[in-house]
Amino acid sequence: MIDQNAKIHASAVIEDGAVIGANCEIGPFCHIGSQARLGSGVICYSHVAIMGDTEIGDETRIWPHASIGSHPQDLKYAGEDTKLVIGKRNMIRESTSISLGTVQGGGITQIGDGNLFMIGAHIGHDCIVGNNIVFANNAAISGHAVIEDGAIIGGQAGVIQFARIGRGAMIGAGSMVAADVLPYGLTMAERPHLAGINYVGLKRRGVDKDGLRAIKAAVDEVFASSEGVRAHAEQMKTAGGHHEYVNEILDFLLADSSKSFLTPKAEK
Repeated sequence: MIDQNAKIHASAVIEDGAVIGANCEIGPFCHIGSQARLGSGVICYSHVAIMGDTEIGDETRIWPHASIGSHPQDLKYAGEDTKLVIGKRNMIRESTSISLGTVQGGGITQIGDGNLFMIGAHIGHDCIVGNNIVFANNAAISGHAVIEDGAIIGGQAGVIQFARIGRGAMIGAGSMVAADVLPYGLTMAERPHLAGINYVGLKRRGVDKDGLRAIKAAVDEVFASSEGVRAHAEQMKTAGGHHEYVNEILDFLLADSSKSFLTPKAEK
């Protein structure tokens, strides 16, 4: 179904069954598959491929040569019915790829609202991506990863499968992240360590100097303990009286995860 107010270029291919919402613009040589559902005001500039059971929220813009809802890059995938759900007001730049989910991973890849995917970014199958995240050029997120709200993933950075990137964390350009990164953490280097907290991001959130000191002190304390990160985080959580962002970090450290955590670089 194509809304009467949508603008469709003559060279675009819209398969039967696709839903194109009001005020959408489908540019030259786009291909919209039969199970695609586009909300109102979605713009596909040109040469965009949207396949599979894919839902795209209102006012999302997609630039040329993006591949949205393509088959997962997983050898176990055998054509099962799986989904991709993308929220509102996302900007998906040139040559970005976002995959469907897999049956083994829950059957759905989920993208929130207001994200920026720069040129060449990749979001793998079964990922859960929050809101207002920036994926810089050629950032690559492996399957099953969780990227929480407000994170920044630097250019050429990679995140391994099943890893979690906490809210407001900043992943430095070129980093290869093979462990969980706590909320508001800052990573550096190709095989990164935890380089501290993301002061810039926290200040943008309105955290004052006392709050910044409290967060830094808590992070230093939890990683300095000889009892282990999770054990000491449990003790700190039980003691209470922390800044709200410290509680968020402690909850992240105590949540179930198959990964370890990035830790500060050991002093020589």
